[in-house]
Amino acid sequence: MAKSSLKAGDVIDGFVIGDLLHNGGMARLWSVTRPDIDFPLLMKVPRIGEGDDPAAIVSFEMEQMILPKLSSPHVPRFAANGDFSTQPYIVMERIEGASLYPWLESLPRTDREVAGLGAKIADALDALHRQNVVHLDLKPSNIMFRPTGEAVLIDYGLACHIHMPDLMAEEFRLPYGTAPYMAPEQIIGRRTDFRSDLFALGVLMYFFATGTRPFGDPQRLSGLRKRLWRDPWPPRALRPEISPALQEIILHCLEVKPDWRYRTAAQLANDLRDLSRVRLTARAERLKRDSWTEVVRRRFNPEPLGAHKPAVIAGQYADAPIVLVGIDLDTLSTELAASLRLTTQRIVEKSKGARIACLNVQKINRISLDTALDDEGRNKHVARLVQLKGWAQPIGGAEGAITYHVVEAVDPARAILDFARANKVDHIVMGARQSSAMRSLIGSVAGEVATNAPCTVTVVRNRYATAETAPRTERLDPTDILTR
Repeated sequence: MAKSSLKAGDVIDGFVIGDLLHNGGMARLWSVTRPDIDFPLLMKVPRIGEGDDPAAIVSFEMEQMILPKLSSPHVPRFAANGDFSTQPYIVMERIEGASLYPWLESLPRTDREVAGLGAKIADALDALHRQNVVHLDLKPSNIMFRPTGEAVLIDYGLACHIHMPDLMAEEFRLPYGTAPYMAPEQIIGRRTDFRSDLFALGVLMYFFATGTRPFGDPQRLSGLRKRLWRDPWPPRALRPEISPALQEIILHCLEVKPDWRYRTAAQLANDLRDLSRVRLTARAERLKRDSWTEVVRRRFNPEPLGAHKPAVIAGQYADAPIVLVGIDLDTLSTELAASLRLTTQRIVEKSKGARIACLNVQKINRISLDTALDDEGRNKHVARLVQLKGWAQPIGGAEGAITYHVVEAVDPARAILDFARANKVDHIVMGARQSSAMRSLIGSVAGEVATNAPCTVTVVRNRYATAETAPRTERLDPTDILTR
């Protein structure tokens, strides 16, 4: 049977109990050691005494099921589980970095700080969601940072794994979570939509940018339900110095309907990394809350939150990929340009939420200095951006769904791979080198990318091009494109 209490010096399954680090309402945290494990350890033991919340036991069972299934720098490493028939516990990696909780003592924060923080947390959510887990309790005390800078999400007692039993939903009818951060759909009992975590991140960014929680801290279900129909004050109404782009992102996350929020955490992270590229809508300029007429309408004629789909995570990521199209403007033939466009258009047609990043790598010399201007005195970087936009113009897609990037690099393949990893790219599309003789002499950028990419790679080839009959090269004139 489980011990009613533990103390320093006790030994459980080879783990030596050290200091009590935290005495929470649902569990206690102890530092522990074991000779055969060489990283810092933490033992989590549920509170199961007389008068303790039964949900503590169920949430602990959930964490015991979910944590061993996760593998990522954004999650503590799992070490061992203890059974309820003897001593229930979870031993995991003890994160040596700082918690986000101390940040609450010095709010509000600058746009740059909030956006940088949000991007790191969005990266962690992206890693979690791709493993079919919704956290459902995102808040400052559940976010830590490794010494190397990565955000780490802790405490999976309220989480939901799409492909595992949801004991919390099966055994309890009231919503569980932290009141200020709970999404509208979570309040009405829906626990399988990963965009609930994006709502919680929106709350956190609002709080850190303004110093005020958007929905307060309601203690009753009636207070929680108000966010189903009552919008918060726009952040810029509280702090005018907040940029329109950051307000756009925050209010996008805080939309009542999940379908109106960001499609994926990866897309949210991309916007947070470069506020200058955020597509602004009416959200960005709002300075007032909705009128009482609109609030009353929503209160008594609420918008449906959408269908309840248990497998929404995999579906949403499949429908909203980030696609990198690598375009070599120096050697791009008319035929290959058309083939690349056709392939990209097909992806957009099949995945309506796709984000397309058009990338050109401007190869620079290792030793000699490169000039910023071409032979005609035009800025090379700007000219290439214009060429990319001209190439992509026929593709269509939703407004703001296509972005354009020119990077300078000695090694084009490495630059493409670095961009793909940094931006959580799901699919790379690029053209093959035209001359087979050149490929045999200096190798293929596409081949190196395909070999080392962290995602799917499609290499588009012009089927009629051969080494003897090289296709025409498409030279896009920036001046001509600007006047089309």
